[in-house]
This record gives sequence, structure tokens and C-alpha cells, in this order.
Amino acid sequence: MAEVKKTLRLILGDQLNHQHSWFKDDLEDVTYLFMEMRQETDYVKHHIQKVVGFFRSMRNFASYLEERDHRVIYYKIDHEDNTQNLEKNIKDLIDKHDFESFQYQLPDEYRLDEQLKSLCEDLEIETNNFDTEHFFTTRSDLERFYEGKKQMTMEYFYRDMRKKNNILMINAKDPEGGKWNFDKSNRQKWKGKPEIPHERGFRKDVSDLVDEIKNAGVETFGSIEANNYNWPTSREDSLSVLNYFCKNLLVHFGDYQDALHTDEAYLFHSRLSFSMNTKMLSPKEVIDSVLDYYYDHKDEIDISQVEGFIRQILGWREYMRGIYWKEMPGYRRSNKLRNQNKLAEFYWDANTKMNCLHHSIKNSLENAYAHHIQRLMITGNYALLTETHPDEVDQWYLGIYIDAIEWVEITNTRGMSQFADGGIVATKPYVSSGSYINKMSNYCKDCHYKVNKKTEDDACPFNSLYWNFLDANREHFAGNQRMNMMMSLLDKKPPEEMQKIRNRAGEIISNPERF
Repeated sequence: MAEVKKTLRLILGDQLNHQHSWFKDDLEDVTYLFMEMRQETDYVKHHIQKVVGFFRSMRNFASYLEERDHRVIYYKIDHEDNTQNLEKNIKDLIDKHDFESFQYQLPDEYRLDEQLKSLCEDLEIETNNFDTEHFFTTRSDLERFYEGKKQMTMEYFYRDMRKKNNILMINAKDPEGGKWNFDKSNRQKWKGKPEIPHERGFRKDVSDLVDEIKNAGVETFGSIEANNYNWPTSREDSLSVLNYFCKNLLVHFGDYQDALHTDEAYLFHSRLSFSMNTKMLSPKEVIDSVLDYYYDHKDEIDISQVEGFIRQILGWREYMRGIYWKEMPGYRRSNKLRNQNKLAEFYWDANTKMNCLHHSIKNSLENAYAHHIQRLMITGNYALLTETHPDEVDQWYLGIYIDAIEWVEITNTRGMSQFADGGIVATKPYVSSGSYINKMSNYCKDCHYKVNKKTEDDACPFNSLYWNFLDANREHFAGNQRMNMMMSLLDKKPPEEMQKIRNRAGEIISNPERF
């Protein structure tokens, strides 16, 4: 019989996987370690709801393990032995308790991966790492899939994932519904109908935890109703949100997944990203639940609703993770357009006359949430058009959103949103004038600025910024076929109009607080 070594197992705040094989083995001398650390709260400034969400979820999972007779060491943020540093805490605990083995699950952040590798090189005891058993793919699957290919395109990766996992397929080659992608059906503007059900909320009292975080000196931003916390922080909560989405929101999700509205924070979105990114839910069980509900209600739910949802998880989420591990660590320094400006101050208080930005940022500050079009085509669009340094944009997105972990945040922000990687993620920059915002939202209706004006004092700032961006980056887009039409339109603009555009855009970029 093999000798059982006294083992310390680390569980990070985004590794709350109740179904991991670790918890099914019969090792007798294992202790699980959780740590709330200033190392993690302070590497960027985080939204208070994000810090609360992670700490509360970690505590709930630790309690879950203890209730099932697993040994747990839990360092709260104010624990007297907590050095606030991962390596120091682990070394101290190994010395104190004479652990003979240290084990960890592979982190999803490059920063922590390097830190744990370094730690294990220093330790004199046996060390091992394990997969998190969460994703459909491994870290290196995407790199292998595109080996030898000049251009990576998510669509082909997504189709391959559908085939490999037999998801929405009628046979080994053909997709259900006759098409791989129903994106063109997913672009409707919401005009008050159909009625949007209230989100699945929780009304938790987290006052004590908020006080602990403040008393520990952790600096946060954003607002929180401490007696009415609205995010899932346990597996039970997360399954409830998943079930609610299937029964109440899936039926219209695809139609309005790109829509924007001043009166609706969540529309038909699932609010499952935090549960998935902390691993309280796996992508497979989310997709399986959605498919089960769809197949039981095919007379009520169109395939376009379901495919649009699955594409985000099976396609985009796995794709972005693969890009992250393929391109790091250099990816975090990408700035192909050489943008250098500071992020506008109104990103921290929503104090702007631009209605679209005001509502998107206000929603982010109040709820630690914005859906993908608010992030991409409002806040991200403006940051790129005003030549903001991608470091500034990264830090804001990583801090403000409850679901933001670097592997998914930086690829979406620096790649998809800011085109700082020069086209690794997106084949063209996702920028627009005010016309797109007006098409997809009611933001322009009551705005201080007029969406149909270009360079006047009351003209929508996005209009001059958009054409100025194309003009300023001609050399970058000269060989980009997807930009040909817009660059051709740019070339047809008279010199006097272009000068007005440059002047107006220059005013906005130089004095964002005025707008």
C-alpha cells in the first residue's frame, strides 16, 4: 500500500469546482488551503462587488468542504497569520504543519502560473500540479489547431468544437438548423417588447464582509447595497441562475443579445459569467442544461436563441483562453496602434454628457456588470477612438467587472476591443460612429448630442472620432480587406470636411471632461 503523505492543496479564488476529482479521492491526510490576500485585491483596484463576490464564494466553498469532513485552512483577509503573499503564506504553513507534499491546480492567469512555478522550485518537498477539469480545451489546443495557418478565425475553431463535442449537430458534419452561425438573427433592437423578466436576484446581507474588506485597508471603487447583494456566491445559487435563465430568458436571448437600453441593466443576458469564471459552474453543464431545455421546448424556442448563447461559451470563451496561453506574456504589452492617452476621468464616475457612455459606465459602477456590446461598442469603442493606452483600458476592465479575470479580460480588451494586438483576435477594429449605437439602442434619443450631426458643437462625439481614427491609422489598415469600404468612403471626403473632423476630434481627445 502506497504511503500517504501529509499534503497541502491550494485552491485559488477562481477554482471553486465542486466536481473536481480532488474531492472524490480517499486521501486521508489532505488539507485544502484558501487565502484572501492583498496580493490579489491590490494588483489593480477592484470593484467592491467583485471583491465581495470572490471572498463570499470562497468562504461558501470552504464551508462546503468542511461539512463533508475535508480539512480546510482558511485565511481571511484579516487573519493574523496572513502575510498577504501567496508564496510566503504557503511556505510558512508547510514549515508550521510539516507538510510533505504541495499540490495545486493550474492557474488561469499567467502571473499566478509563474508565481507557483517559482514557489515549487524553491520548496524542498514533493510538488505536483493538476488540471482544473473545467474547460473543454487544454491551454495548448488552440495553438495546435492553428499550427501552420496564417490567420486565426474563431468561426473555424467554433465549428470544430461543435463537431468534437457533438453540440447542435445532426450528424458528424452537418449543423442543426442548416447553418453554423445565426449571428445575423442576433442583432435586434429592444423597443420595450417583449417584456424582460427581472433578473434572478438574491438580496444577501454582506455587511460584515464589506466591513472586513474596508477595515483591512483594501481600496475599492463602485457601489454596493451591502444588505442587498445580488450575485450568486455558491453552487446552489449558480444552478438557480442557470435554471432561471433557461426558463425565463433563453427564449429571447439570441434576438436581443446585442441590444442596449437605458432602462435595462441585463436585458435577456444570463448573468452566469461570474459563476463560470469562478468554476462554480462548468461550461459543459451550462451548455447541457440549455440544450436539454431547448429540446424539451423546441416549439417555443428558436435555434437562433440557443446557438447565439452556445457560441459565446463553446466558441468565444474557449477561443480567448487559447489565445491567452498562446500569446502570453508578450500579449500584455501589445500596443500596435501606439496609443498613449490616459483613460477619461468619467470612466470612474459616469459624469459625461454622452448618454451611451453615461449609462454604460453607471451600470458598470452600480452593478459590476455590463454586457458584451456595452463593453465593446460603447466604453471600448470610445477608449480606442480617443487613442487611450491599452494598459489604462486593461486596468479599468479588469477592476470593474465581477467576471473579469485576466485570461478572458485582456484578450477581449486588448485584442477584440482595442485592436492593440494588431489583428490576432479581430480581423478589423471594432469601432463605429454614433449610427451603430443609435441602431442598437435608445441611448441617442435623449442625449445632449445629436447623432445625425458630424462636427457641430452639439454633434455626437463618436462621429468625428470615428473618421479621425480611420484617417490617423491609414497605414495600419491599408492592406486590410475588411476595411476597404470604409477607407474608400474616407478617401471621398472633401479636404475641408476632413479638417473639421480632425479639429472636432482633437478637441474631444484633448478635453474629454468637457464632453
